Amino acid sequence: MTSESSDLLAPLDLAFWSIESAEHPMHLGALGVFTADSPSAAAHAAELLAARAAAVPGLRLRIRQVLLPLGGAARHPAPGFNPLDHVRLAAPVRDFHAVAGALMQRPLDRDRPPWEAHVLPAADGGSFAVLFKFHHALADGLRALTLAAAVMDPAARAQATAAPAAHPAARPPWWRALDPRGLPGLAAAAPGRAASTVLSAVGDVGRALGIGASVARATWGTRSTAALTSRPTGTRRTAGVLLDLDDVHRVRKTAGGTVNDVLIAVVAGALRRWLDERGDGSAGVAPRALIPVSRRRPRTAQPQGNRLSGYLIRLPVDDPAPLARLDAVRAAMDRNKDAGPTRGAGAVALLADHVPPLGHRVGGRAVAHAARLLFDVLVTSVPLPSLGLTLGGCPLAEVYPFAPLAHGQALAVAVSTYRGHVHYGLVADAAAVPDLERLAACLRAELAGLVAACDDRTSLIRGPRAT
Repeated sequence: MTSESSDLLAPLDLAFWSIESAEHPMHLGALGVFTADSPSAAAHAAELLAARAAAVPGLRLRIRQVLLPLGGAARHPAPGFNPLDHVRLAAPVRDFHAVAGALMQRPLDRDRPPWEAHVLPAADGGSFAVLFKFHHALADGLRALTLAAAVMDPAARAQATAAPAAHPAARPPWWRALDPRGLPGLAAAAPGRAASTVLSAVGDVGRALGIGASVARATWGTRSTAALTSRPTGTRRTAGVLLDLDDVHRVRKTAGGTVNDVLIAVVAGALRRWLDERGDGSAGVAPRALIPVSRRRPRTAQPQGNRLSGYLIRLPVDDPAPLARLDAVRAAMDRNKDAGPTRGAGAVALLADHVPPLGHRVGGRAVAHAARLLFDVLVTSVPLPSLGLTLGGCPLAEVYPFAPLAHGQALAVAVSTYRGHVHYGLVADAAAVPDLERLAACLRAELAGLVAACDDRTSLIRGPRAT
């Protein structure tokens, strides 16, 4: 199967396509901020994006229903594809995030390839931003960033895909495993493997039952907060937070755990600060966070779409001690890693494989409404290449990933590390969370609090200095 042929949506992709509504758009995004080298930099960037998008097969695919399997859908090359339908140049703006929020609340055109790129020139002329939007049925976060990288400058893109990295975290597997020029298809299974396929299917049923039981247990005794729930209004607000990665490493080296553990603990502490400041209170609050996990395999051809599982953890929002919150997150993540991404309540996305296409089509809205019962907030991490990307010669200075909101939820958090900084991208229902900037400030304050707590611990270990 070539990259230009029809490609049936995998069950999870079909689920994302089916649960979408006007109040519940299912696209993810990324807001990249570039340093402008001339007053015409933004216009030039829009021209480059349109020209390069035409050469990326994955950006020419639209999603259409198929006769068989009943209720299914497939990606087809769009006849008469015109990248100018997808790349738009805005008038100069003063606040990138104010515009990004308004754009994120607009569903993508389902009759066209489901993606957009909005170029936003800054009013002062010193920078411009590009907001990429990709439907979740087209790509997960890793795949979306691969497609976005395919329209960056060739020299920087070649460096990012070919240069060796000194640290595994700086060279995420998806970056080398996926070819940004096209989307490989699935190979057919050999007939001689029929017996093992049957045994595998039996094992899949057992795993599905285990995941279902874990989901049921995860709903017992939950204590969330009304601040994280919302009647869907279709409105969106975004915010971005830029933190120093060196501070994260200081905390990790002092308190233990991984960078990701620290980043999740920062979210837990920020939620505590935010709830207390707005008067909702954090006492007894331990919301369930869904942590998506990519199942893409390095150095192998993978189909496009979603290859996701997840971990489910209780965020220790009610614990007053920053380092104790980090310890709790670390322990919960370690338990999830020991079990693996195909087990436990967080692997609920894998249940989509056991639903026939018509079931996704008919029951999509019911599944969307069930999300609030399974978890309270999404916290996802999307790795970026360690080397700098450019567009039209303008360097990418900041990049904020945006996750879609689950039905009935008020907030989603995405985070990426890029060139020495941590970039948190926040998406919220604008009606439910009018104070998203306050939460952004709480993320900054929480990392500072963790650093201070680590400094205090180090001072206690070392003891008083001799005079």
